[in-house]
Amino acid sequence: MSERIWTAALVVIGDEILSGRTQDKNVAQIAAWLNVQGIRLAEVRVVADREDAIVEAVNALRARNDYLFTTGGIGPTHDDITVDAIAAALGVGVVHHPKAVAVLERYYATRGGTTAARLRMARVPDGADLIENKVSGAPGIRIGNVFIMAGVPHITAGMLDALTGTLEGGRPVVSKTIGCWVAESEVADLLRETERAHGGVAIGSYPFFRDGRTGANFVVRSPDAVLVDATIADLTRRLTIAGRDVTDGGI
Repeated sequence: MSERIWTAALVVIGDEILSGRTQDKNVAQIAAWLNVQGIRLAEVRVVADREDAIVEAVNALRARNDYLFTTGGIGPTHDDITVDAIAAALGVGVVHHPKAVAVLERYYATRGGTTAARLRMARVPDGADLIENKVSGAPGIRIGNVFIMAGVPHITAGMLDALTGTLEGGRPVVSKTIGCWVAESEVADLLRETERAHGGVAIGSYPFFRDGRTGANFVVRSPDAVLVDATIADLTRRLTIAGRDVTDGGI
């Protein structure tokens, strides 16, 4: 029986991402964090600050993945519509979470006090729980298999810390890399044959051009570390037989 693979999707929300004004850094850190939890980031979608776009993405991606994460659009301004959009997607109302209100009141007690705008950050889809945020006060939100998180990367990182160990997953994927000064197309068949010979692994090929030369790094991935080692050894052997010099760890 094949091993259960847990998956997650990510919806990155924000006009500033789509316009290029802001470069997203959350995809990489969420993917890396998920891997440690034994969960594979299966797909990512970037959407504008429009309720219909958010609703469509949330409902499509939460249905076919174990978990759905969103980043962005949970601040205090009028264009922060993520909570309302996700509530609409789930068919529930929006309420002020009493614990979130208390957290914000404490946080802003020495920062000018709570305002109507700041209290917007205590709004959650009805029935939601909170994700602790030790960085800036305003908590993240968890409802069902949906996790609503900040867009600012260091705040997102803190929320991920709070979630560590709380999500069910499988074994983390491990990987090892080797590299060769070779055109990817010249070893494509060799890579395919090696992957077929080792069920349960994936071999990724990442070509590059450097110092006037063409090369590629080959990454072997699997939840089974023993299988990764065996596949790396076999791939190294096959490349060496084919007359290639192999660099352990990649070039």
